[in-house]
Amino acid sequence: MKISKSDLDWAVTQGLLDAAQAASLWSAWSERLAGMPDVAPRFSITHVLYYLGGMIAIGAMSLFMNLGWEQFGPWALFAIAVSYAVASVFAARWLARRQLPIPAGILATLAIVLVPLGTWALQSALGWWPPGGAAEHYRAYHTHIDWRWISLEFVTLVAAVIGLWRLRYPFMVMPLAVTVWYMSMDLARMIAFADRPGWNEWPYYRDFSMVFGLGMLVVAVWVDIRARAAFAQGRDFAFWLYLFGTLAVWAGLTMQNSSSELGKFIYFLINLALLGVGAALGRRVFAVFGGLGIAFYLYHLADKVFADSLLFPFALTLIGLGIVGAGIWWRDNERRVAAALRAYLPSALREMLQTRHTDLHGGH
Repeated sequence: MKISKSDLDWAVTQGLLDAAQAASLWSAWSERLAGMPDVAPRFSITHVLYYLGGMIAIGAMSLFMNLGWEQFGPWALFAIAVSYAVASVFAARWLARRQLPIPAGILATLAIVLVPLGTWALQSALGWWPPGGAAEHYRAYHTHIDWRWISLEFVTLVAAVIGLWRLRYPFMVMPLAVTVWYMSMDLARMIAFADRPGWNEWPYYRDFSMVFGLGMLVVAVWVDIRARAAFAQGRDFAFWLYLFGTLAVWAGLTMQNSSSELGKFIYFLINLALLGVGAALGRRVFAVFGGLGIAFYLYHLADKVFADSLLFPFALTLIGLGIVGAGIWWRDNERRVAAALRAYLPSALREMLQTRHTDLHGGH
């Protein structure tokens, strides 16, 4: 529920408030919001500029790192990474004192992104970096799966956890989640020794991704519960864990490529369940991936199973209208059904969902 000035004007016309009360209330709300830190990301010009600038800076130190940087030498690279990271931390703390938590979180995130670069440079300078393969160049960190990256990822995870413990900005979870995702692929390769000739490693990677993603989702729920109970204060610390966990599970599930129509129908049901989970948890990421999976299945039906059927488009239209009707029914019965379902959940998870439901539907 979002309240605007026009809502107060409407309340005046209905006799619920007089004009003086409405003006006083709006003035008090405005002063209160002006004194509060801007903690919740939203689609505004200010926030777009925050994140655009931050992602460009983060990309420059990670995805867009080129071979020219290696001409500095490993010791110079290490010094640059440490200097940038220290400067980013100090800038983040200065912005925090100015009640600007979002740009402060972006600068703190940049410091974490520099950790793998500094670690790689230090290991290379000391002669500890294992030779061979694409991993000889740091830019391959974001493009190639290799067991050599494990040390970089472990140090980055430690730095991210320490940084979150001290600074507690939700955006800092992003490099942590990305690192865990990278680690899942590198661990899979290290454990399986995928260089063995004649072995088809693709199904192994696919299934490893699913299992690792499920583990990340469990951690995301735990973080969600702990953060909301202790220190979240309206900030979302679990978003990136939910995103990459769902991506890993959904990608592994989608790439199963079952030749059985029953298997494809089960895939459809799982994605339908994702929509329900997204609605229950108030997490759009589940609904987005579930919707994509449902679209893939319907495309399969149209392209393969009912390619020559004249009735299929009509049946699909009826299904679509039925889903719209289900949405209307859910709108009218959401609170009652959700309350009944949550009664079977553990108390901590039930309280977290109730808090999130209030944030989504009852806040100002």
